[in-house]
Amino acid sequence: MKKHLLCIAIAMCFLALAIAAPAQSGPIVRHAIKHDVSRTLTEMVASTPRPVGNPHVEIEAPRPTRPLPVGPGAKTGRDTALQTSTLPLINTVPGLNFDGVGANGYAPPDTNGSVGLTQFFQITNVEFAIYDKTSGNILLGPALIHSLWDGFGGDCDTNDGGDPVVLWDKAAQRWVVSQLSGTYTNWCMAVSTSADATGTYYRYAFSSGSNLDDYPKVGVWPDAYYRATNSFQNGQNFIGANACALDRALMLAGGAANEICFQQNANVASLLPSDVDGNTAPPAGEPNFYVELLDTSDLGLFQFHVDFSNPANSTFTGPTTIPVAAYTEPSGIPQPAGGTTLDTLGDRLMFRLAYRNFGDHEALVVNHSVNSGSVVGARWYEIRSPNSTPTLFQQGTFAPDSTYRWMGSIAMDLSGDMAMGYSVSSSSVYPGVRYTGRTTGDPAGSMETEASLIEGSGVQNGGLARWGDYSSMSVDPIDDCTFWYTQEYIASTGSFNWSTRIGTFKFPGCGSTAPDFYLSANPSSQTVVQGKSGTYSIGVNPINGYSGTVAFTLTGCPTGATCTMNPTSSGSPSYPPSTLTIATGSTTPGGNYNITITGSDGTLTQTTSVSLVVVSPDFSITANTKVETIKAGTSAKYPFSITPVNSFSGPVTLTVTGLPTGSTGAFSPNPVTVTSPNAATSALTVATKKRTTAKTYVLTITGTSGTIKHSATVTLTVTAK
Repeated sequence: MKKHLLCIAIAMCFLALAIAAPAQSGPIVRHAIKHDVSRTLTEMVASTPRPVGNPHVEIEAPRPTRPLPVGPGAKTGRDTALQTSTLPLINTVPGLNFDGVGANGYAPPDTNGSVGLTQFFQITNVEFAIYDKTSGNILLGPALIHSLWDGFGGDCDTNDGGDPVVLWDKAAQRWVVSQLSGTYTNWCMAVSTSADATGTYYRYAFSSGSNLDDYPKVGVWPDAYYRATNSFQNGQNFIGANACALDRALMLAGGAANEICFQQNANVASLLPSDVDGNTAPPAGEPNFYVELLDTSDLGLFQFHVDFSNPANSTFTGPTTIPVAAYTEPSGIPQPAGGTTLDTLGDRLMFRLAYRNFGDHEALVVNHSVNSGSVVGARWYEIRSPNSTPTLFQQGTFAPDSTYRWMGSIAMDLSGDMAMGYSVSSSSVYPGVRYTGRTTGDPAGSMETEASLIEGSGVQNGGLARWGDYSSMSVDPIDDCTFWYTQEYIASTGSFNWSTRIGTFKFPGCGSTAPDFYLSANPSSQTVVQGKSGTYSIGVNPINGYSGTVAFTLTGCPTGATCTMNPTSSGSPSYPPSTLTIATGSTTPGGNYNITITGSDGTLTQTTSVSLVVVSPDFSITANTKVETIKAGTSAKYPFSITPVNSFSGPVTLTVTGLPTGSTGAFSPNPVTVTSPNAATSALTVATKKRTTAKTYVLTITGTSGTIKHSATVTLTVTAK
């Protein structure tokens, strides 16, 4: 979100935060300042081109943090919710795992997304993309978010303010999209007219007057779309959280919808509204639940009952205090050498507050980051009976080693299994994306050993400390079992160059009791040099007492490579893993390959896939001396290095162009022999004549080895003798 929040004294911004207080005013009715129905999103994207180049404009200025009051049990500094036991590797079936929207010149990305009937809708700061959920293939985008308001007019149509949210309304089978407007005076919301995210939308703009409604978070409920924001008077002075309900029934029909709001005082901040998962709605008439961190020992639960027919009957009550294990607010997140210390946003709960009605009980799950020993861990909670006597059913802090975990998101499937995704980093671990989870049979307060969606391979630098603001774990509405997680990571060192990842997985016991199996692959991805081999371990994992024999077949083997499974089948009782070997050849083209492994036993068929990145041996040339100034008739020397890339070894022949007329250039040695992994050196000596024209020359040193050719330039300035 674009912000210009220059609060100088945090104490003045947040006043006394000993405990949350009731609303200052309300209910306040806000009318949509404009609404309409759009063209198809496909058409609007086509008429809203993306900007050329990367402006490197940070749209998120540092916001004031909220110093949480110290709870009564937080004096020892010991995390009593820390999980000390180690459970087996998370027992989930992996699915899709692919890159989403990438860096677009803005930071942080505020990555989130949601899954519908046939599509996955990912949204980040200023851009979105829509994917086919069965293949991960992109259907639309990446495109600017404000293209969704193309032709709408006003601030929503002009540019993007950020803090975007996208949710799938499961009961109505519609998409809900929101973000701040470009000048932060309006809040823009759109509801699709169908289950197709690329189709038409009912569009709305709501004015926040002179306030900035910052950090908006949204939840879907039967009677309304609920949202929460942090309000800043005139965009600067924090005045408290604002809780609003939007008329869902009218918005689903494109009508003139209102919102009813309760502005809280400055003791209440960063509320999260509850968002329904699953096919069972909350009991009729049940209010929406909002939760916040009251202090470092307590959660606060609020209830929002809305009445659009008679707004005066609407109520926002609370908080009900829910004691939790005491913690200390987390400090920054380290990266390997060269990286900036990253923000945790540890003063607030992380999106979403996921709600599920199991029939015999209701549950809310939510997470945030805490200091736990010498690292930052992911703290999670399950709250039950939120509408009667809210109870902390279980809690835990997942911090199993020296790696830091933060910026998580958590949800539950129809069986009550949980999954929590998060970012990871440390002084020796590049920022990446991992996840953990638990089944109902696991010990209370415990998560299974984590798995990785993607490991980072660089650090965020350039003084850019902001990291995300939130991520998103959603549950597939078709099977109500498959988790979809999306979060950012760093693929290569730099600033404003984040990447995002989208991954799916499910617990094998969810929703089925028939004997079955699933396939697992370790590793799921690796890189090999052209002509080399890579191996993967492919395991058969029985479900519900399965005891057959699985035969393997392969598709997608790269050109010029051989792919073999040994053994070609696996059976009970131990199901030893089979080894997939991919041997590339010297002619195998470089690139990314997806190899699908199919396991069959009669009518039972399951698949898994692995990724193989084939890279070609290469080298680079770096001039150690780039500029020389000499008098005509004298010599200049340019030492340089040839560094192997991807295990390159061999002779490199050197040439030079751009020499002054009549002068000579000689290399020592030439050719130069490179032996991986060590760099080789050579030097170019340029001898000029007394009559050489005085001016500046650009010399190009070129190294050639077979079809590989690279160059480096140096500058020679010749002055009169």
